[in-house]
Amino acid sequence: MSKKTNKFSASDFGKETEVPQENTFYFGRQNFKWMLIGLAFIVVGFLLMMGPDANTVDGKFDPNSWNDDIFSVRRIRIAPLFVVIGFAIEVYAILKRK
Repeated sequence: MSKKTNKFSASDFGKETEVPQENTFYFGRQNFKWMLIGLAFIVVGFLLMMGPDANTVDGKFDPNSWNDDIFSVRRIRIAPLFVVIGFAIEVYAILKRK
């Protein structure tokens, strides 16, 4: 029969044992990479939305004219899609485990 031994002896009483601490930070390198990719998508989406407003013609405000460029496919469909994709990537980056 083998005799069970205790890890702690009476001489160890009162001494603190040093336990190595793990890195408890949740985000790793991959998380930050995906966050930067998502941020880039969001910035590109907002840059695609930029342009002259409805009453601007050739860079000058004219209340008697109408600029149909505010309804372009780039500003109405593509740019918001980039922003939504960027936010989805951000959610993925936050929820992704190491």
